[in-house]
Amino acid sequence: MWDLRWELRDALASDASSVRQRALATLVPFVIERSGREERAMDIFSRLLKDRIVFLQGPIDDTTANLVVAQMLFLQFDDPKADIHLYINSPGGSVTAGLGIYDTMQYVTCPVATYCIGQAASMAAVLLAAGTRGKRNCLPHARVMIHQPMAGSEGTATDIMIHAKEFMRLRKVLNEILLKHTGQSLQKIEQDTDRDKFMSAEEARDYGLVDNILERVQYQPVHTPES
Repeated sequence: MWDLRWELRDALASDASSVRQRALATLVPFVIERSGREERAMDIFSRLLKDRIVFLQGPIDDTTANLVVAQMLFLQFDDPKADIHLYINSPGGSVTAGLGIYDTMQYVTCPVATYCIGQAASMAAVLLAAGTRGKRNCLPHARVMIHQPMAGSEGTATDIMIHAKEFMRLRKVLNEILLKHTGQSLQKIEQDTDRDKFMSAEEARDYGLVDNILERVQYQPVHTPES
């Protein structure tokens, strides 16, 4: 078995979100794990990773995506058949960063169970729907929102046309992903994503974004500390 140790504060990039992330890093609790006479401290996210739990929280950017991708790849090589549990609480963010996570979810052989806690909006909703069929979950009071990607551009008319073309390509890609994972028609998806579409847990299930609404944990930890 491999062991992965990482400190959130050491992984932060110097981009615009790093200040917020540094502030959050100081609030990450540490837990004490006992094995016989030995004790060791680890941050809560590293401990949950031992149970194959990965968190996608906050805005999706390159830093967040790299952390999520790295953890999924680690779990793939640790056990290529065991489930990865991806918990999502995110307002969305970068489309390219989100697509990096999406491609990794499809790349690994592990089933990826997704869980919406709080909200999964925009790109995060796409990732929620991209989990393994039958293992896409939503907590009772979480909300899901889909819409078309947002973009802005400035420069010459030619530059704006180039970016507009790329923007339309990404919109088509995201709609096709939702088509694949929800079973809705492309026409309906294009209509629903033209503006913000908010859904309750029940509505997200009816739409095909999730399969189950959970009120209790339904799996057992993979690793149990020795007494």
